[in-house]
Amino acid sequence: MSKIPVYDMTGAVVSETELSDKVFGIKPNEAVMHAMVVNYLANQRQGTQSTLTRAEVRGGGRKPWRQKGTGHARQGSIRAPQWTHGGIALGPKPRDYRYALNKKVRRLAMKSALSSKAQSNDILVLDKIAMDEFKTKTIVNMLKSLKVDGKALIVMPAVDAKVIKSAANIPGVKTTLVNTLNVYDILNYDKFIVVTDAVAKIEEVYA
Repeated sequence: MSKIPVYDMTGAVVSETELSDKVFGIKPNEAVMHAMVVNYLANQRQGTQSTLTRAEVRGGGRKPWRQKGTGHARQGSIRAPQWTHGGIALGPKPRDYRYALNKKVRRLAMKSALSSKAQSNDILVLDKIAMDEFKTKTIVNMLKSLKVDGKALIVMPAVDAKVIKSAANIPGVKTTLVNTLNVYDILNYDKFIVVTDAVAKIEEVYA
């Protein structure tokens, strides 16, 4: 168990908490994290790209010239792939790029990502994030108080519309919930800011 300080929104240390070594203290497995990131990005692909084949291009119903005697190569349609404005041969069609990794790999990748953040001292634990109104400046001031530079991922234990909407238009800042947390976001953001209740939920799931 490693102890780290717990901050409030003004950047003051209010207590300490222990992070589970089973979740935040393992040796990061880079190969598994890479596999999980590739899987995440593949699953985000829409796969809606599409080109027209020669059967789908308008026109080309008539043979452009007779088969023999013209000196031209024989042609059956002006919409064949070799013609300008013709169909596309072997072009992309809508497809699903999704695939799944097994549960053990997903769990190991998540624990590896969390442990890498802990080992690089990029985890900040907050006692709570409480807001009375929708105000971006409150989140900006909180990040300044915590001396957060660069991109930051704020992990909440439950939906809080005031926090989510107040942070939504700050460049490089993203809010997420424990149940939607993923390896790509953990590695993509410089600082991992997590509320104490969210830490408990993460450890409950992955310990």
